Amino acid sequence: MYYVYILQSKKDKSLYIGYTSDLQKRFKEHNEGKSLATKPFRPYQLIFYEAFLNKNDAKDREEYLKSGWGKRTITKMLKKTFLNKSYNQQEASHSGLSHWF
Repeated sequence: MYYVYILQSKKDKSLYIGYTSDLQKRFKEHNEGKSLATKPFRPYQLIFYEAFLNKNDAKDREEYLKSGWGKRTITKMLKKTFLNKSYNQQEASHSGLSHWF
């Protein structure tokens, strides 16, 4: 499996989009400062992910989400997440992601 994911900085609310074959490990690396691109904006919360069987499909989706149209898609897709400034543990547990926070 390959995962495309969106992280949101708890520090400044900025977003980071990436893809990986080990989502849990990659999320931990971002929050431990092992990625130079995300280190200054830690800590992060995982706000979205998608799973793909094919690496190229995941990479294409990541590139799309980083594009202008992709950013519009993210805004529409996650509008309630962005409106609720207090995205919290309760919501994470409903999405099945509580063990990552």
